[in-house]
Amino acid sequence: MHFSIAEKLAQERRARLAAEKLLEQKKRELFAANQKLALHARMLSVQIAEQRQGLARALTETETLKGENSRVRTDLERANSMAMIAQQRLWDAVDTIPDGFAVFDPDLHLVAANQIFISFFEDEIALAPGVTYDEVARIAAKAGLLDLGGRDPLDWHFELCERIRRREIAPIEMQTRSGRWLRINNRWGRHGDLVTYAQDITEAVLREGELREARDRAEAASRAKSAFLANMSHEIRTPMNGVIGMADLLAESDLGPEQQLYADTIRSSGEALLTIINDVLDFSKIEADRMSLYPEPFDLERCLHEIMVLLQPSARDRRVELLVDYDIFLPTRFEADPGRIRQILTNLIGNAVKFTEDGHVIARVVGIEGAGGCYDLHVTVEDSGIGIAPDLIDHVFGEFNQAEAEPNRKFEGTGLGLAITRRLVELMGGEVWVDSILGEGSVFGFKLCLPRAEPETPLDAPARPSTLHSALVVDDQLVNRMILDRQLQTLGLKVTLCRSGEEALGMIAKGQSFDVILTDQQMPDLDGAALAARLREGGYDGPILLLSSDPDTVDARQAHAVTARLQKPVPRAELIHALQRLMPSDPAAAAPPAPAPEPGAAQTGRQMRILAAEDNRTNQLVFRKMVQDFDIELRFAANGREAVELWREFRPDLIFMDISMPEMDGREAASAIRAEEEAGAHVPICALTAHAMAGDSESILAAGIDHYLTKPLKKARIAERIAAERPEQARPPIPEEAQR
Repeated sequence: MHFSIAEKLAQERRARLAAEKLLEQKKRELFAANQKLALHARMLSVQIAEQRQGLARALTETETLKGENSRVRTDLERANSMAMIAQQRLWDAVDTIPDGFAVFDPDLHLVAANQIFISFFEDEIALAPGVTYDEVARIAAKAGLLDLGGRDPLDWHFELCERIRRREIAPIEMQTRSGRWLRINNRWGRHGDLVTYAQDITEAVLREGELREARDRAEAASRAKSAFLANMSHEIRTPMNGVIGMADLLAESDLGPEQQLYADTIRSSGEALLTIINDVLDFSKIEADRMSLYPEPFDLERCLHEIMVLLQPSARDRRVELLVDYDIFLPTRFEADPGRIRQILTNLIGNAVKFTEDGHVIARVVGIEGAGGCYDLHVTVEDSGIGIAPDLIDHVFGEFNQAEAEPNRKFEGTGLGLAITRRLVELMGGEVWVDSILGEGSVFGFKLCLPRAEPETPLDAPARPSTLHSALVVDDQLVNRMILDRQLQTLGLKVTLCRSGEEALGMIAKGQSFDVILTDQQMPDLDGAALAARLREGGYDGPILLLSSDPDTVDARQAHAVTARLQKPVPRAELIHALQRLMPSDPAAAAPPAPAPEPGAAQTGRQMRILAAEDNRTNQLVFRKMVQDFDIELRFAANGREAVELWREFRPDLIFMDISMPEMDGREAASAIRAEEEAGAHVPICALTAHAMAGDSESILAAGIDHYLTKPLKKARIAERIAAERPEQARPPIPEEAQR
């Protein structure tokens, strides 16, 4: 077949185009391959550069580590050197300790010890690291380095080694053969090491022995002092019983004015001497820490008023009015030692009366309820007396102190009353204080926290007078008016106050009416009884209550005008009872009165039998004279043995037993009687004792004695005891006039 030129040219052109395409493709492939090759070349270059940098860093770090290693090695060598120096310094310091010191490892091998510890064993064993605790203890026991108190060395060694195996090791004290005393302390360390410290306590032991001897001497001296005081108390009170008892009996006899003065002087002087003796004994008991408290429920308000009644005679002689301001919202019964509370109040009130020539003495009681039924009580005694100079106030509670000033020198006393008061208040957990202005008066006060001893609403609490609505109070003393005003307003009465009888008469004349009038007796110009008589003359027919510090001295011609007489200061319960009696009663509910016994009617029953054991003839005479008006059969025993024998044959209803008697004392006699008594045949025994020291009452009552009276005896106390022990089959032993 023949191709045309055109066809050949076309074929060649197609072949050339194909070759060009192929060439172009190969160029592209070559270009791509060159790019990949360049990329790989660049990556390889980067890797080589990085590897070179890493190699350089590694070389650098190697050099750095070589330097650090060298520094660490140098630091370790320095630290090791410093540790060795510190250890050497520590042991040098331990060697300066004057006591033995040693350290054992957990296996109880010696690690180190100071020179004192090593020298203790130097004649017996060469102590060096590695020696066991067991060997050290064995050598100490075997060589007799320590006083084992007669114990076997092997037993002591075994117990000592067994003892340190405990986790907590108590110290032990031992004496060396040279006479020194050591306290051996052992303690386990945090890492199992045992630290032993042998402390020399010889000086402390010697001081303790000296202190023990001094204490024994002091206690012996205290016992001798107490015995002396007890004996002095007994020896003084026994003759004082005769002096005061006879003076009492003499004063009750038919004497002329001058003889009566002599008898009263003997009695008052004896009682003053007895007060001084009591102060000295009380202070001695406080100083020796032998003062004991005997808390029991008591009525604080009644106690306060009883003290006021006892002090009324001396207050009247000085023209001093005694007042009580007892917070009407406070309970009256608390728990404390009533005897000591009475002593505190008597000291403070008596002191106020003593230093007040004219004016008033007010005892105030206020308080608030605290936690647990206890009350924080504040008791103050305010007087209008001579006062105390500012520079002397800090000394009034000191022992044997009176404020040394010219006005005070005429007042007698031991100077112990306020000191005893302060000590007693502090013994009860309270505090005492005083405020005073010279020439104007003083205020003594104390604070105590006492538990309440009555229910929230006392069973015997008097009801308020519901039918009385208004009251007139007549008194020239402002403080009296304020106290009565507060008491009556609390009871629901509307109160009007007057400061004189004339003012009260003026009010009544103007037509004012009152359900009750309360008037003081001692007032200027027109006293209370005369005011009552004037009111009756003017037509007032309501109740009139007369308040007087001495109701028996009211003029009998005017007393008929008074509805009732009340002893000042008036306890609030007595005031409420007096107001209650003024209310109209319900005739239907009133019980018929019991028939009064016919006068002169014969009393039935036997005489009460009384045995008095007393060895002192004077005291027998005093006792016989005190009871001579009593309807009793009385016998005396001269000692305890006679008392027991008379009890067997006489079978008394009551025994008065003296404590200090020859042959057999009162305690022994009481014990003998109690031992022989049959069941149900208990005879009351009341001790008559001149002993007044702490502990006397306990030993007396422990002997089987029921009660005791302290000499010098009082007729009223003896009468109270006889009346209290009267058996049913005996007739009343005490005449009515002796009971008043």
